Parts: sequence; C-alpha cells; structure tokens
Amino acid sequence: MMLKRGAAAAIAPFLVMDVIARANARQAALPAGAPGIIHMEVGQPGTGAPRGAVEAASRAMLAGEPLGYTEAFGRRSLREAICRHYASFYDGVTVEPGRIAVTTGASGGFLLAFLSAFDIGDRIAMVSPYYPPYLNILHALGMVPVVLPATEATRFQPTVAMLEQLAEQDGLPDGLIVASPCNPAGTMLAATELAVLAQWCDTHGVRLVSDEIYHGLTWEMPAATAASFSDTAIVINSFSKYWSMTGWRVGWMVLPLDLVGAAERLKQNMFISAPHVSQVAAEAAFACTAEIAANLSRYRRSRDFLLQHLPGAGFPSLSPAQGAFYLYADISARSGDSLSFANRILDETGVAVTPGVDFDAGRGQGFLRFSYCGPEDDMRNAPSRLALLAH
Repeated sequence: MMLKRGAAAAIAPFLVMDVIARANARQAALPAGAPGIIHMEVGQPGTGAPRGAVEAASRAMLAGEPLGYTEAFGRRSLREAICRHYASFYDGVTVEPGRIAVTTGASGGFLLAFLSAFDIGDRIAMVSPYYPPYLNILHALGMVPVVLPATEATRFQPTVAMLEQLAEQDGLPDGLIVASPCNPAGTMLAATELAVLAQWCDTHGVRLVSDEIYHGLTWEMPAATAASFSDTAIVINSFSKYWSMTGWRVGWMVLPLDLVGAAERLKQNMFISAPHVSQVAAEAAFACTAEIAANLSRYRRSRDFLLQHLPGAGFPSLSPAQGAFYLYADISARSGDSLSFANRILDETGVAVTPGVDFDAGRGQGFLRFSYCGPEDDMRNAPSRLALLAH
C-alpha cells in the first residue's frame, strides 16, 4: 500500500548542496598527500566568524546563561543594534526595533516573508538567473513564481519595462523579488534603479521583497536598501555572508508595519526564536570592523585575480561581478549541459563549481557559477587546475 505524500515533497533540489556532497565524497576518497578539492561551488566564506563574535558566544556559554528561547523576534539588544547598523551603514536610514525580526538565517526570513505577504496561488515575479530557493520555496507553498528572463543587457536585473510587459500580457504580479548584489551573477541595482522599482511596486500594489544578504560585499558602488525607498517592502538580510557566519543560522527582516503581527505569529509557531547563542554572537559581530575589512580585502584580491586569469583557463565570458562573491561564466561555446560539465570539471581537475541550471532551468545549461569566497590560496590555484580540462 502506497501512503500519501504532500505536494511539497516534489520540491526541486537545491543542486549546489548536491555538488557539495559529491565534492566531499571525492575529497574523502583521495589518497593521503593528494591535492585537495577546491571549493568554488558554494557561498561559504573561508574566513570564518569574527573572533569577537566567537568570544562573545563562548563567554555566554561559560557564564552558565540558560541561552533558552528569546522573544520570537529576537533579543531586544540585537534588534536595536541592527537599527543602529541601518543608521550608520545607509547614511541615516531610520528603522524602528519593532519592525525587526531576527530569523533563522535568511532562509527562515524568506519563508516568513512569503507566508505573511502572499496567499496560495499568488504570482511572484523574479528574474532569471535567480537564487534557487526563491522559486523552490514558492512552489512548496503553493504560490506561483513568474520568471522573467534577464540578460547581460540589464545586468541580469529586473526593469520596469519587464514588469510593464508582464502586466500587459498576464496582469500585475502580487510580488516582486529583487536581489542586489544578486546570486549568481554578482550584479547590482544602482540606488536610482532600486528606487524606481520600489516606486513602481508601491504605485501598483505589488509587494517588494528585497534580498540584501550580500550588502557590504560590493566592489564598484555601495549597495542601497529598499528600506530607503518603500515603507511597504520586506527587506531580508543575514549575518552569513558579510560577517562570515553561515553556520550560525541568524539573519533578520525589516518588516512593513502591516505585516509585523502576522510575521510574529508565524514565527512563534514555526521557529519560536532564532538560536540564542547565535544572536549573542551576531550582536558582537557588529564591532568586528577591522576583521571584516580584512576579509573584504581578501575577497577583492581573489575576485580581481580570477577576473584576470579565468579567461586564460578557458572561461572568457564572465559576469561584471559588481558585488557578492560570484562569477557567472557563459560556457555555451563549450557545453550545453552545465550539470555534466560541472561534474566533469570536478572529476578531471578537483575544482567544484555550480551548474548554471541550478539558477535557470533553461538558459542555465550554458552557464557555471564560480564562488571566490574560499581560502585565497585555493582561489589562486584554481585557474591553473581549470586550464587542465580537456576541450
């Protein structure tokens, strides 16, 4: 007798996690002394959590604090620290602590955002290539992702013209997801572009969800926050990337006032609270400015090195890499099957990369994503290994 499964059980995989598993299995099978796997498949900073954050967590645990549940929206002191961060990082943007929800990573924030703002059957627009969990979570919740193919001409970012065309052909979407810097292409929206999109959403009753988890990791211009331009937008950020705290699973949301109550009730029931000790560490991370600056310098050096040397290793067509820590490479001249090509790269060179099909089910067959936030020595060794790949 076959038992019933929920519709959400058919959710698509997040392929990069499969790549990680395959790379780890290959690493474990290597003989002693063999060169290790170079991990360029995942946005996992090789720098680790700031020392001050780790020390704060250690002090809290050694002091015998219960470190139990916090308020659903997080420790008041952390929420106030996040508000101070907005005032300093974004030149005076004011956010009240009551609008801040500390979440179980940005992933928990997306789930809360979608559930509090949208209903089953609602249509949420995003451009491709996109961060896969946007689409996969929406599918699992019974919502309808509306994918707008973007190109290098718009730096893989949405435009009002795209949205107007969508509205004319199929009606207005209920929501729009933007990401600047974006994953996988590393491109950004200028402040004026984000402001125009936010105004369009407000005018047309479209809920804007702004993914800002790569803010601070910008190489050509500062990032702008949607909180500057819209009181109805949902902003999602995290300590995972800029502060190198992926495994601590702590992020935050800036909520519009009309969603605060709904998001809090959902969070109480679904997550209770983000891990207490992670919240302690996150609050301390704000003071670790010198260490963060050193991390950014390492990422920038790796970015510049790869932009210079990947073309000579057989990857001449790369995204602008304005922010985040990714390079999106057009491999269509070499392969029309990015998953098989990524597997071949791992097998032949020991470099793990992410197939573009993870970010765009169709056009992604002609792309790979390289992450350059790993150890700097690995990033410098990667082009010479990749050059060994048979054409």
